[in-house]
Amino acid sequence: MKRIVWMGIGVAIGVIAFRKVTQAQANLGPEGLNRAVGRMADGLFDFADAVRTGMHQREEDLRTALGIQDDGAGRR
Repeated sequence: MKRIVWMGIGVAIGVIAFRKVTQAQANLGPEGLNRAVGRMADGLFDFADAVRTGMHQREEDLRTALGIQDDGAGRR
């Protein structure tokens, strides 16, 4: 009975180790690298958009507080 329990534990550990190794190989290959770079680029673009939106909102708040009329001629 003890041997069956230990054999079951060994099989479970083997399956878990096999899954981890397969996952690590997928992350280290070219496709994994492409996914990682894509996620990083998406995060960078999202961050840049958030900063840009915040800058425009703050500029509008400052113009309103200072009473400056925005005619849109100086903006791109």
